[in-house]
Amino acid sequence: MTAKAQTDVFGKARNHERLEILKAARAVDMVPYFRVMESPARPVVEMEGQPRIMLGGNNYLGLTEDERVIAGARDALDTYGTGMTGSRLLNGTTRMHLELESEIADFMGTEDAIVFTTGNQANVGTLGTILAPGDTVIVDSGDHASILDGCILSRAKLRPFRHNRLDKLEKMLQRAAEDGGGVLVVVDGVFSMEGDIAPLPAICDLCEAYGARLMVDEAHGTGVLGHRGAGASELFGVEDRVDLRMGTFSKSLASCGGFVAGSADVIEFLRIQSRTFLFTASAVPAATGAALAALRVLRTDEGRTLLGQVQDNARYFRDGLEERGFAVVAPQGLPAGHPYGADIVTPIIPVLIGDDWQAGLMWKGLYEAGIFVNTALHPAVPPGGALLRTSVMATHDRPTLDRALEAFTTVKAGFEAEHGPLPGPGEHGRRRAA
Repeated sequence: MTAKAQTDVFGKARNHERLEILKAARAVDMVPYFRVMESPARPVVEMEGQPRIMLGGNNYLGLTEDERVIAGARDALDTYGTGMTGSRLLNGTTRMHLELESEIADFMGTEDAIVFTTGNQANVGTLGTILAPGDTVIVDSGDHASILDGCILSRAKLRPFRHNRLDKLEKMLQRAAEDGGGVLVVVDGVFSMEGDIAPLPAICDLCEAYGARLMVDEAHGTGVLGHRGAGASELFGVEDRVDLRMGTFSKSLASCGGFVAGSADVIEFLRIQSRTFLFTASAVPAATGAALAALRVLRTDEGRTLLGQVQDNARYFRDGLEERGFAVVAPQGLPAGHPYGADIVTPIIPVLIGDDWQAGLMWKGLYEAGIFVNTALHPAVPPGGALLRTSVMATHDRPTLDRALEAFTTVKAGFEAEHGPLPGPGEHGRRRAA
């Protein structure tokens, strides 16, 4: 008699814990995900038949509309066609890839760089290759999911620490010293949900004191922070103290893909060992051409102007939300005498709502008012920590940001009249510290 499995592996798809909530949200058109874009990623987009101010993207410098970037994609398409149909190892490497890797290394100030088809693959492939059973990897609890995936793939001992808590990091380093094997600390430079920055000088101090290597994910820092736009490591002047830096092309660099920059021997090891590099198709030529063109724009005086504009817009919008009674993150302090001043605001500006369902209601109100924002619900954030994640571009003009602020004010008033008060200024910081 043939034995049969007692559990259907598809059962979880029909009976998971969020199924009823999802059904209820769909019934009132309150699902904030998978909304359909009908135009390029501009400051104001066409989405589901209506113009909406885009405050939910990562197009920080607004380069997706830049004619030089579009021309870079078009020239690559004309030269190489629609796809390479193979991996970089075999038939997927072009002159553009070699130029891009060389220019990324020069831009980041490292010996070498390697380009992956996606940013997710860059993290997963690097951590899954560099780490091994017997090693220890220490991660911030707010790190990108792809970092966690790479750590799990490696089968190294995983030691997470509470977000940006240096005392907890040091405790993990002390424990790792007793684990045997190598130790790698991995943190985001700019955290994708909160928009805050890792305290990299202190993290570098701890890594050096305990003999650990350090990798910084600069996905949301590249093209945002630093005089060159090289990220949080440049902002804090610790580029020479960070062993590996990862970044993406899908945000400020207006394309799709990822890279890792570091010492030549480590990058070469990734080239011949990383499975997500060796066994995936090379990026479509248009994506590589666009990324190369965007990087070249960033490295001009005009690129530095855009860096200043996105910083100015971030502070303007954050301050405007706080003035209107919203709970937003405080500006982050910088070392005394820093050329940016006493503090900084990144383009990611989360608005604390608290309850998941209330966050959905606020999202819908804003959407109907012509504003698109992201919604972060549990488990992406802690229970009771639901956020509306807003993000600005260098190319948002002040009238557009003012219209968005007025829409937030109107939607907040209507929401509070029916459901009670939302968290107010200062509340975001108090909840994070609790």
